[in-house]
Amino acid sequence: MRKIELKAQAMAAAAPLFACPVCHEELTVKGTSLVCPQDHVFDLNKKGCVNFLNAPVNTEYDEEMLAARRRVLTAGFFTPFLKRMASQLAPADRLLDIGCGEGTPTDYLGANVATSVGFDISAPAIKLAGALNGPALFCVADLARLPFLENSFTAIADIFSPGAYAEFERVLRPGGKILKIIPASGYLRELRQALYAGTDKATYSNASVKDHFYARYPDAVSEPISYDFACTPELFADIVRMTPLSWQADPEKRAALLANPLPSIHVDVELLSTEWNQASRS
Repeated sequence: MRKIELKAQAMAAAAPLFACPVCHEELTVKGTSLVCPQDHVFDLNKKGCVNFLNAPVNTEYDEEMLAARRRVLTAGFFTPFLKRMASQLAPADRLLDIGCGEGTPTDYLGANVATSVGFDISAPAIKLAGALNGPALFCVADLARLPFLENSFTAIADIFSPGAYAEFERVLRPGGKILKIIPASGYLRELRQALYAGTDKATYSNASVKDHFYARYPDAVSEPISYDFACTPELFADIVRMTPLSWQADPEKRAALLANPLPSIHVDVELLSTEWNQASRS
């Protein structure tokens, strides 16, 4: 069976799930398309992904950057904190990965849950995600207007993406989990010092993001996760290529950094987790 047909079957099995971004009614699978009662049609591509945007959105996430990210994450760059996130998921969970990029984290987290869906606003990212062979479903969509029905998911994973919390809560079932990874002060500290020494960008604080999360979810729990990732010169170059931290750096400093690759990079994040219940939210 072709991949497009396998993914169409998986979407049908996960229903009710998708909502029409035009009229907001439920989308159902017909052949290899998603169709609503108002006859708005969204076709799956040959890899079984679906695009819910009216027009392409230009982002800085080009194919070269996404390919570098795939290589780095496949090598295990995120694995320690993904393992911790996975430990909080259950086999019956229906997981939504926010801003999934090229899909490697979705593929990892979705391996042992009932349903996993990743979306990103970048069509090139979802094109690469569609090449994965795991059970996850992928779509191009807008964070501010999620193409999912209310109460569709029991868990949300948000790795370095903005928090559209009203939308998260709309698509989460009561008692659903939000697992959010945010960078801490030591994240990629070697790159910050090499590229931005003597400037405000040489240091980082996640206080505003963390405070906003706690203001909405006072019972949230924060868990620090830090480790050093050993890398070859090739992986180091890919890390520099994949991180927005380097994109606006001085070209000479960036070239000097690439000419002298470091043997390891420090990963320093916080896992913010909460169980969402509308009645208990402040």
